[in-house]
Amino acid sequence: MSRGKMATRTARVAEKRRLRNSAVKSRMKTAIGKTEKVIASGDMELAQKEMIKTVSSVDKAVSKGVIHLNKGARLKSQLTRGLNQAILKEKGG
Repeated sequence: MSRGKMATRTARVAEKRRLRNSAVKSRMKTAIGKTEKVIASGDMELAQKEMIKTVSSVDKAVSKGVIHLNKGARLKSQLTRGLNQAILKEKGG
């Protein structure tokens, strides 16, 4: 365990941040998984609504500094690409 006042405070702050970061990451990953599942099911109207929620949760994670800006952009891009391909498949097939 840390001995000095500042070391103790730093450890306490780091633990708070770790807990907050893990909660934000978990919420984001859950939203991504839910969106992927809805896209796979084929309900495109619901998928678009879920996509909006997922993009919001990814943006929140980026703004809080939990994930890097580029990772957030990459995740949103991958999901959007998957949704667009599913929509095209539905229209074409």
